[in-house]
Amino acid sequence: MRLEAITWDRLGDLLAERLLDLKPADGGSWPRVAIDGAPAARPGDLAERVAEVLRPHGRPSLVVGTEGFLRPASLRLEYGHQDVEAYYNGWFDTAALWREVLGPLDPGGDGHVLPDLWDPATDRATRSPYVPLPPGGFLLLHGPFLLRHWFPFDLTVHLLLTPGALRRRTPEADQWTLPAFERYAAETDPAGTADILVRADDPRRPAWNG
Repeated sequence: MRLEAITWDRLGDLLAERLLDLKPADGGSWPRVAIDGAPAARPGDLAERVAEVLRPHGRPSLVVGTEGFLRPASLRLEYGHQDVEAYYNGWFDTAALWREVLGPLDPGGDGHVLPDLWDPATDRATRSPYVPLPPGGFLLLHGPFLLRHWFPFDLTVHLLLTPGALRRRTPEADQWTLPAFERYAAETDPAGTADILVRADDPRRPAWNG
């Protein structure tokens, strides 16, 4: 696959331009976009860039990170603090993401999205209020492993890090998570299935297939 060098600012501009013409496949009122990537790839930064570009166009967006939908520590860490299987399959509350983030944007939904549910620092519910997303507004959901859950996205973006780059950019304390990303690549092939691929090995010089 041929990838073209680009800057992060230009990438945000071009992704936002593409979103302006995006229509929900389910006939609803809210396009849902995934920005998928390991924490080391910083998918939230790209989601925020796109949201900033959309704002002057009069198109509202809501940036939601899956780190706000971690399960309680009693469930997340049941098998220890560094259990790869639990991290891959049990850390993120996918049922809550369906119910509180994606479901309200289904056809006939009320458009009220919960931006986060659980604070891992306090291990308590955040008690954040629901945020109304006007019709035509975009959901920009970012985080790891997004493409393995059959979430109803209208556009998917994957931030790719080679194994070496992922290892270099992952903090030492989180190196134990690396096998989960190897498994994700093997089982889901996000680089091959995402609508848009961004190679982010060099944080200063991304490349994409747009």
